[in-house]
Amino acid sequence: MQFLKILFWCLLAFVAALFTYGNWTSVPIQLWSGTEALVKLPFLLVVAFLIGFVPTYIYYHAVRWRLKQRLSTNERALVEARALPIAPPPQQAPPVYQPDPPAPPLGVDPAAEDRLA
Repeated sequence: MQFLKILFWCLLAFVAALFTYGNWTSVPIQLWSGTEALVKLPFLLVVAFLIGFVPTYIYYHAVRWRLKQRLSTNERALVEARALPIAPPPQQAPPVYQPDPPAPPLGVDPAAEDRLA
């Protein structure tokens, strides 16, 4: 795979050299207050490419840095969450209140009922 990468960059450099050789002409550029500059066409194209590429490259790295920061923050939070002790099992609910059995009606002796049975 490394060989293909090197081959690609060599081919790209060769094409750029051919383009530069074939287009080595001066191009007039109008500057402020009527000043004119003669610039070689390949240099002008490289400058135009860099004007478009550099801000995009800086933005890309800023976004990548911000995402790495967010990822590392989340990873730290995950490690801390895993390090927390496991919660103890829930305790059993307290017994439900049950009222006392109803009292026997007046005039009835509960002890006498037990003797009859």
